[in-house]
Amino acid sequence: MIPRTGSDTQHPPLAALGAGLARQRPRNLDTLLDALEPIGPLLDAIPGVVFFIKDPQARYVHANLTLAQRCGFRRIAPLLGKTSKEVFPASLGPGYTEQDRQVLDHGAVIHEQLELHLFSGREPGWCLTYKLPLLDREERIIGMTGISHDLQDARADHPAFQRLALVDAYIRSHFSRAIGMEELTRLAKLSVAQLERYCKRIFHLTPRQMIHKARLEHACRLLAEGELPITEIALRCGYTDHSAFSRQFKSLTGVTPRQFRLSIIR
Repeated sequence: MIPRTGSDTQHPPLAALGAGLARQRPRNLDTLLDALEPIGPLLDAIPGVVFFIKDPQARYVHANLTLAQRCGFRRIAPLLGKTSKEVFPASLGPGYTEQDRQVLDHGAVIHEQLELHLFSGREPGWCLTYKLPLLDREERIIGMTGISHDLQDARADHPAFQRLALVDAYIRSHFSRAIGMEELTRLAKLSVAQLERYCKRIFHLTPRQMIHKARLEHACRLLAEGELPITEIALRCGYTDHSAFSRQFKSLTGVTPRQFRLSIIR
């Protein structure tokens, strides 16, 4: 049995901040922005986190300094009034804006979405993203709020780390084929529930997200090389067909494999 430790408890999810804003039901978006102004410096001080609010046209109307800097600005003001498509690279920005439109037009809720983002130096890295529609008192969508936090390093101090490190290594060695949960639970000598719980605590991802991450990292490398057909890349990364690969790739990167390849090679 793996002992429980006090360090197992994670901080409350940052998504709670966005959820709190979504419950406000202000008269209009300006009212909400005025209320947020006093805590702006606090949002700037949270490491590895981007926070933003967008208007119905998917334009930034509030953001923290971390997001502005990752978009290539020294200050927040130049970012405001722009969409993700205008400030992020072509391999990322259009997908973010398309996702924003799902929230703004249809009230979609994005919860703990594993996706590529920009880190320091505008290098791509993995994050978990939350997006929520903002409603006024008449239940009309007046904007949206979002938070993305960088995927943290694995917690090597956790009692279950050695078992889960085997799982991670196994996934990275076998992602080119279907991986069943029974394989992973047998390897770790844990139940499905335990495996899910400890993967989240140590790697901050579910086992399925770990598999998707390993596949997409390899796919990105192959697409950037520009040599193999996309159909062949799909097979090498564990997908049964081109369409399944394209759907998953777009879900995690915001663009299709072809769009990603074109944006990298140009």
